[in-house]
Amino acid sequence: MPRPLTLALGAALACAFSVPAMAGTKPSTRLVECGAESCLLVTGRRSDPASAVSINGYAVPVEGGRRWRAVVPVETVREWSDPYARTITVMVDDNVKEALLPIGLLGHAHNLAMLVVRVK
Repeated sequence: MPRPLTLALGAALACAFSVPAMAGTKPSTRLVECGAESCLLVTGRRSDPASAVSINGYAVPVEGGRRWRAVVPVETVREWSDPYARTITVMVDDNVKEALLPIGLLGHAHNLAMLVVRVK
């Protein structure tokens, strides 16, 4: 006869594995060069390769299928975002997620006096 704890654990695992694997992944961002300017590379996953992708409410062209990537000029990201924003909103498959921006991307530090970098 199965023990109650074993049944509960089995039920919890069945629920955990029934959720699509892509539902928990967040899009990621990083800076890349694109010609003479800097661009933001946004990558993520989607369940349907035909699903549209939007950033801050603006549709963007993407490359790839289930694993997609979009390259957006930093100036465009500035126009689409609030000043000093630390995240962008990415919508895929009617699923809205926040993606962290690289540190200081939309900050306007014109007079940086000192930068301290420490190794842990």
